[in-house]
Amino acid sequence: MATVSLHTTLFGMHGVPVEIQIHLEMDAMASGGIAAHWLYKAGSDETANVQRTNRWVKGLLEIQQRAGNSLEFIENVKIDLFPDDVYIFTPKGRIMELPTGATAVDFAYAVHTDVGNRCVACRIDKALAPLSTVLQSGQTVEIVTAKHAKPNLAWLSFVVTGKARSAIRHFLKNQQRSESVSLGQRLLSRALANLGASYEQLSDETKQLFVSETDLTEFDDVLEDIGLGNRVAYSVARRLLPETHAEPAMLSQGQDARPLAIKGSEGLLTSYGKCCRPIPGDPIVGHISKGRGMVIHHETCNNVADIRDNPEKCVFLTWDEELQGEFYTALRILVAAETGIIANIASAVSEASAAIDRIHREERDARTSVIVLEVGVRDRQHLANVVRHIRRIKSVMKISRIRA
Repeated sequence: MATVSLHTTLFGMHGVPVEIQIHLEMDAMASGGIAAHWLYKAGSDETANVQRTNRWVKGLLEIQQRAGNSLEFIENVKIDLFPDDVYIFTPKGRIMELPTGATAVDFAYAVHTDVGNRCVACRIDKALAPLSTVLQSGQTVEIVTAKHAKPNLAWLSFVVTGKARSAIRHFLKNQQRSESVSLGQRLLSRALANLGASYEQLSDETKQLFVSETDLTEFDDVLEDIGLGNRVAYSVARRLLPETHAEPAMLSQGQDARPLAIKGSEGLLTSYGKCCRPIPGDPIVGHISKGRGMVIHHETCNNVADIRDNPEKCVFLTWDEELQGEFYTALRILVAAETGIIANIASAVSEASAAIDRIHREERDARTSVIVLEVGVRDRQHLANVVRHIRRIKSVMKISRIRA
């Protein structure tokens, strides 16, 4: 028997969306009764369906009698109706079916891959909420997007749908490829410049000849390897130049070496050493780490002391004049024991227009405590301003920056 159905979605009391489906099919009504829509996926025999229907209807009546209001009744019924999935509404009333445990990011990718890639926030039932929020059936979710937003690697730790996970990985893989090629070209350009040549002078024939001597397919693959730290820019530069090329005397990280400018927006392939936490204004060097790209350290960091002058492992760096972003460093603060000291320090940091990433207090003795503060600043001048604000607190005895 053919089935004729009428579907519509209405917004009822309190803005609760209600889906209405009218099925004109005698067989379904005879076997499943009013719960036919709930049971049509079960796949069990007719007798079991009828028994389950009777039990469900009795439970439904009990819920209705105990519910204080219509909203409480809907909340209880939706949990009973959909134990294995969650049903989420878009702002226009469209229903999206997601697995239990799905988050706002899963919802964004279910709407469209581009929406997921550009999402920056969400509104759940018109209230702003984190993208990691686990969704519940019946909620209305609106995704807030931004034109230049990108997926975050941290999203992979909480998304549950295969579509979201694969889309995030695909985007990050392509982004890493693009960023590693860009970083590789910058590193190679610097190495060539220190050898008295330039990247622009390299002919296509020279690049192709180099590629033919490797197991790669194009020169961008070479640049990607350099950016990832799998090839040394200096060695590649030497091989690309003709044997007759006169090599300048300065090939070390000496004062004549041309530094690579860091803008703070290099992306996944550039990170900052957690051991020394360099910020703009600090003298810095870059350690080429295999498979990870470049890790930026303070010039005096103990972890690069043995390789600082090795051009194959370290790159001489400088800060670009047009810096972007926030840079995190750590302070150790010795304070006299006092109630509310954490709040006072947080207030001082806020007054200096800085951001606290983490704050931890350790009791030193009965009279003093040590507070470790991780703070985000623009540069050393901004950090100095933060320190001045903290010093104004009477119970602060000493402040020092934490370095390896």
